[in-house]
Amino acid sequence: MATEINSKHSLVSRTPSELYMAFTDMRNFVNFIPEDKKASVQADYDSLSATVQGFSIGVKITERVPYSRIEMVDNGAPFAFHVVLYFDSAAEPTKTDFHILLEAELNLMMKMVLGSKLQDMLDKIVDGLSAVSEGKMPEGVDPDLLKNFKK
Repeated sequence: MATEINSKHSLVSRTPSELYMAFTDMRNFVNFIPEDKKASVQADYDSLSATVQGFSIGVKITERVPYSRIEMVDNGAPFAFHVVLYFDSAAEPTKTDFHILLEAELNLMMKMVLGSKLQDMLDKIVDGLSAVSEGKMPEGVDPDLLKNFKK
């Protein structure tokens, strides 16, 4: 049975096209990974995979709808999942209403263990992206990584 988790919505200080373009190439994400962790990450235009705490996990982009949505699925993960990144226009033309939808095939035990952690993770990603777009440092992020997102 699929578990659906919706992140919070947040305004990101980039246009939908700017934000979309940052996410469309999976190789861009490698720039945000600390140097000591990059050895366990492989990326190409459509996919990214890594080994995290002994588990292999990967994502592959399955659909790109320019400037509005990017869809991904698991590509070698302990459970099946589908992620949708939404880049919606906001009232202010220089901002994007950004949010994430995660659908995951979790058994009851995994849902009990991971459910709230996945919600927290999605919300932190959205909050972090919003903070970085405002020039602020998200909690737990190396300040040197901010240089990769500035205009």
